[in-house]
Amino acid sequence: MTNPAERLVDLLDLEQIEVNIFRGRSPRESLQRVFGGQVAGQALVAAGRTTEGDRPVHSLHAYFLRPGRPGVPIVYQVERVRDGRSFTTRRVVAVQQGRTIFNLTASFHRPEPGVEHQLPMRREVPPPEELPTVADEVRGHLGGLPEALDRMARRMPFDIRYVDRLRWTPEEIEGAEPRSAVWMRAVGPLGDDPLVHTCALTYASDMTLLDAVRIPIEPLWGPRGFDMASLDHAMWFHRPFRADEWFLYDQESPIATGGRGLARGRIYDRAGNLLVSVVQEGLLRPHTNAPSLERPYGEEAGGES
Repeated sequence: MTNPAERLVDLLDLEQIEVNIFRGRSPRESLQRVFGGQVAGQALVAAGRTTEGDRPVHSLHAYFLRPGRPGVPIVYQVERVRDGRSFTTRRVVAVQQGRTIFNLTASFHRPEPGVEHQLPMRREVPPPEELPTVADEVRGHLGGLPEALDRMARRMPFDIRYVDRLRWTPEEIEGAEPRSAVWMRAVGPLGDDPLVHTCALTYASDMTLLDAVRIPIEPLWGPRGFDMASLDHAMWFHRPFRADEWFLYDQESPIATGGRGLARGRIYDRAGNLLVSVVQEGLLRPHTNAPSLERPYGEEAGGES
């Protein structure tokens, strides 16, 4: 498979090795730790495989406990906490080499009618077709794409386009608000299984959310002065969607203090319907050694070391 979207679908296709136990692949990559969105997406697949198909997930709450090792399989153990008339609850523990690296609680709800309201999408957002890809923006600034970033761009399962231009120097970030917005969609079709789309968007939700924490501190691309890692992650799914169609991920950071930063995100479709709400807290520590080079998406995710 050469299409990154196909590779993502394959990554989310877990092997069932017992009634409530599943095994997921972890690609052998050059990253220091497994991307947190991968672990969250696979854990949600494991939970969803043990529920009735008429109950889509409506929320998840997760903790990244230890960094996962690339190239080593991850085992997902599902506990069937509750099967009620309207709600189903599952708890998932991710284990790698005998150590728990992640846990997740997910709730599934049978659809029913109810009251309707939502916060509107931000105004005057340019459509994704009018915005450059991340690779094009980096290429335009640097006059080319470094080999490591070129490899990253070719294996990315999502097309990401920043609504606001990237800032490249300390002078450009002066006075910047802790807000960011990106258009995203899978780079190819993901099929028609709603669970795959939900888990793919869960994967994507961890890719850029902590950008909002960094924006007032340092340029997003270039030498990084902080170690960052996802600590916990929560999502609420409001409406059906397809992750291979454009969605706007509007992100903000209300606070960073005590070595941690909080980020919130709202995901809208092109018609302005609020699809998903996301909250995440991340570790934010100054480097004790030399700053790292340009970071691929997700390298900062996956639990504190």
